[in-house]
Amino acid sequence: MEVISVAAKLIIAAGIVNVWILRFSKATAYRGGSATSMKEEFATYGLSEGVMKLVGILKLLLAALLVIGIWVDVLVVPAATVMGVLMLGALAMHFKVGDPPMKSLPAFLMLVLTLVVLFS
Repeated sequence: MEVISVAAKLIIAAGIVNVWILRFSKATAYRGGSATSMKEEFATYGLSEGVMKLVGILKLLLAALLVIGIWVDVLVVPAATVMGVLMLGALAMHFKVGDPPMKSLPAFLMLVLTLVVLFS
């Protein structure tokens, strides 16, 4: 199970870096509503730029803590728990704006991976 937990932590971290750094200003099939960037996506959800920055900083910090948690166990449960809560929030935002389920797939998969980390 240790290999699965490590893999899940690394996949979560890579996914967060991909979304919040590499594709931050790019259109993807998973953006909420008709947004073409992260900024537009948060506006679609009715959330401010300040909330967007806070969520981004939290997700990047939590992703880093999950990677560090490969060696420092005490960081894993808090980091995965908060990441899971943020992913539930992402799912709620997609639901709020009436997105088709496919747009919620990345958030759902990240939530599943956080559960794998928490229970493995």
